[in-house]
Amino acid sequence: MSAVSYLNTVPLVWGMLHGPQRGCFDLDFRLPAGCADQLAAGEADIGIVPAFELTRQDLDILPGAGIASRGPVRSILLISRCPAEQIRILAADDSSRTSVQLARVVLSRRFGAQPRIVPQAPVLDAMLASADAALIIGDPALRIDPAAFPLHVYDIYDLGAEWTAMTGRPMVFAVWAARKGIATPELAEAFLASCRYGRARLEDIVAAEAPARGFPATLVRDYLTRHIVHELGPADYEGMREFLALASAPAITAPG
Repeated sequence: MSAVSYLNTVPLVWGMLHGPQRGCFDLDFRLPAGCADQLAAGEADIGIVPAFELTRQDLDILPGAGIASRGPVRSILLISRCPAEQIRILAADDSSRTSVQLARVVLSRRFGAQPRIVPQAPVLDAMLASADAALIIGDPALRIDPAAFPLHVYDIYDLGAEWTAMTGRPMVFAVWAARKGIATPELAEAFLASCRYGRARLEDIVAAEAPARGFPATLVRDYLTRHIVHELGPADYEGMREFLALASAPAITAPG
């Protein structure tokens, strides 16, 4: 089974690592795009995959648990040397295809910008040296302090906040999904139980993950309690469906 290596996934798999579901699943940790590629290649039957992958692969969602935001997400940052409507080249960490598509949708529909997107390693200085803006996601984004940037030089956009401001909906970044013939209600319940086990033990996660990842405990706690949603309901899936429809449609220029 393929799981994402970022901090935002830890509560989802905490029960599989330390709780009642321990030993039930063979976990292999990768970047989001790598998880999707494992399913596509038949190297894994189940994975937590970027939501956009549902437009590329015929997968069954295991409902109930995933990775979402209902406002600012903190770990999907677009950092620009110019206002968003003026971005012509975007250097993007493409380890999550959903985040890249979210940037495209938000820039096109909210700001009327249709930049050329150039994949690049998530090194901010190098990205901004060759592009108007940089898309940084996951743990690398958490290492960036938006408050440390001089606002007269950079514009910083939290894409979770931008999506919700634009649509009024939550943003689902990743879901548990399975290849055809694998998903069962019992399997979905086990994944949800692992998530609930982790969410009930966030202080244990903070104590373990903050030093392991080199993050302040306050950042880990704030991120997992204020920004990331793991238990998904109908409103979250409605937001996901709207995102997938917009991401699959041609880019448009925002009015005005």
